[in-house]
Amino acid sequence: MISLGLRAHDYGRLPPEQLADTLAAFQPDSIQLALSKALVKPPLSGSLSPGYARRIRNIFEQRNISIAVLGCYINPVHPDPAVREQMLRSFEEHLRYARDFGCPLVGTETGSRDPGCSYHPDTAKPETFDLLCGSVERLLKTAEACGSIVAVEAVADQHTISSIELMDCFLRRLASPALRVIYDPVNLIPKAGLTGTQEAFFARAFGCFGEHIAAIHVKDFRMERGKKTGDLPAGTGDIDYPALLRILLERKPGIDILLENSSPQNVREAMAFLRKTADAVLL
Repeated sequence: MISLGLRAHDYGRLPPEQLADTLAAFQPDSIQLALSKALVKPPLSGSLSPGYARRIRNIFEQRNISIAVLGCYINPVHPDPAVREQMLRSFEEHLRYARDFGCPLVGTETGSRDPGCSYHPDTAKPETFDLLCGSVERLLKTAEACGSIVAVEAVADQHTISSIELMDCFLRRLASPALRVIYDPVNLIPKAGLTGTQEAFFARAFGCFGEHIAAIHVKDFRMERGKKTGDLPAGTGDIDYPALLRILLERKPGIDILLENSSPQNVREAMAFLRKTADAVLL
């Protein structure tokens, strides 16, 4: 049996109760909740409190939904120091109240020297990696003090952590029990595709940082004319889901598997596909 969840903001920006009811119709085990993206009136920066966090937690728990990841997607290498400082403070605030939401994980990607996190040639420079490490090291101090976790997600070709090897280097350099990985295999596949099999690619990721993986993002893609295209619902593209689910069931049983790029129109089909594939792997 696998634990399947949803990314809340894929289902509209709504008041908390309405959002919870909308998601409950699909019976997810868990969600990723980014307050600023999913709620119609998100709390202002600096206004989080234990009471607010418990209220949101209770709304979802009453519908048998847990919060697996508290999303706070920032650009920790933003070129403007003032903007970067504001983002880091917001992330620290999320870390302080994460456990009141019932979820120690606060998730982000690793950013780009482009203000909007698009491709920028300077992102691949060693000094950008150093800047990322400095930003996350600061966040880890708050996480370690609060018993929360900084969870980072890599994106090939575009973000500071863009490969399996860079993620491994990053984790080794910071070496904190409060640092974990949100593993999105599609995000880590380069735009030019893989030279080997997907099964070997998944195994290499788990060999480098499998023990640090705390949550999984799943979606799909296609290779068209030698280029990776599309953020598609799981089961509609080229991902080798039998191979992926086999390694997840072996190495990370019970981990939160969160569907990305799903919608009310396709989510039931995507969830059914993942459950059927997982059942076949277990036979």
